[in-house]
Amino acid sequence: MTTVVEVRDLRMRYGDTDVLTGVDFHVEAGEVVCLLGPNGAGKTTTIEILEGFRIRSAGEVGVLGHDPATAPEDWRARTGVVLQSWRDHPRWTPRRLLDHLGRFFEPYSEPGRPRPHDTALLLETVGLTEHADRKLVTLSGGQRRRLDVAAAIVGRPELLFLDEPTTGFDPQARREFHDLIQRLAAAEGTTILLTTHDLAEAEKLATRVLVLAGGQIAADDTVDGLARRVEGEATVRWRVGAERRTAAVTDATAFVRDLLDTHGDALADLEVRRASLEEAYLSLVRRHESGQQDAAARLFTEVAR
Repeated sequence: MTTVVEVRDLRMRYGDTDVLTGVDFHVEAGEVVCLLGPNGAGKTTTIEILEGFRIRSAGEVGVLGHDPATAPEDWRARTGVVLQSWRDHPRWTPRRLLDHLGRFFEPYSEPGRPRPHDTALLLETVGLTEHADRKLVTLSGGQRRRLDVAAAIVGRPELLFLDEPTTGFDPQARREFHDLIQRLAAAEGTTILLTTHDLAEAEKLATRVLVLAGGQIAADDTVDGLARRVEGEATVRWRVGAERRTAAVTDATAFVRDLLDTHGDALADLEVRRASLEEAYLSLVRRHESGQQDAAARLFTEVAR
């Protein structure tokens, strides 16, 4: 696989306050990686450094083969950014806005990756064909956010940054946005790095989760791997006849196999529940906030990078 993002010993200080104290991680091509962390952990700072919008205090950063702080203009055309919010002309229409933005990417078209996207196809991809000629001011929040994504991918980026993309969304708008991101990752092979406070969102979208706490990456794993490592147990529920039972086990697969061998067809209502990402994340963050950074680090020695 091709490494798209490589971060080594990233540090950031504001005045006398150290926000990032040695961040290390990488992102491979085609991954959807979610950066989680409590407020003030430095998630947005990290993303802004990777985008080239903030100069780091120390460390090494490579994004698409370049240092974002000194990358050339054609590097910018290979990245897309969906900000938490941004301003534009409310009387413009989605079609006019995308046509306008797309023209900036024409000089950076490459064999096999023509730029920009065709506006009509892009509007269809984000579900805005019917609203293409409406004023931006009349769009709903969910429609507006889909347009934000369209503006970020009009240049067919290889890497897309999403900073808390669904803040303020209602459940329907959030679901539509998640579907859009999944289609984008599958159809275009776009690498995606997002930050979010919505743990259900991370659980649905991410192929890998990074937890930023205490100025460093405290955990780096899949959603399932992170949950198993923090909790260590699964809860198994089942019924035999009228009797219902529950057990906490460390090896759910072996336990269920034994149940089947013992009860056969009499086994009913079998349910295996592992720790959720929310439970795993909160457990890890509590360790850091209570001063147990060393214990949390030891817990994730095998997966932290």
